[in-house]
Amino acid sequence: MRAVFSKTGTALKTVCLTAGLVALPGITSANEAAIEVVMNQAKIVKLAREADTIVIGNPEIADAAVQDATTIVLTGKGFGVTNLVVLDIDGQPIVDEQIMVSRQSASSVRIYRRANVQTLSCTPYCESSYKTDAERASEAEISANQ
Repeated sequence: MRAVFSKTGTALKTVCLTAGLVALPGITSANEAAIEVVMNQAKIVKLAREADTIVIGNPEIADAAVQDATTIVLTGKGFGVTNLVVLDIDGQPIVDEQIMVSRQSASSVRIYRRANVQTLSCTPYCESSYKTDAERASEAEISANQ
């Protein structure tokens, strides 16, 4: 499935692929810097020139919203690593980077009680935190492996 959005006047098209992209040339390796995004938070990415096409490898991990032709807002949706590819109107790459989405560990605590896992958000008092589908799936997988 793919969604295409157009913005009049700038010929800006956004393409989001629901299937992950497999090995593309130019993707950063694991030891190179990735764009780090915290789960359930947004990060602004400024582009050197106007974008025409934006592709997120796995939209279950991250989402890209277009602010204008040179500004993208990335949002961490699930844990993991995916990639962001941004092309200009001529099909030349502007950005080809990995996106690493992780939990904000400084203010959260996980309590393990046998197979049950509880995540608390401690800002400043510890309370049960909101769990996305990705977090629930991750916890179910951890519990199944024990």
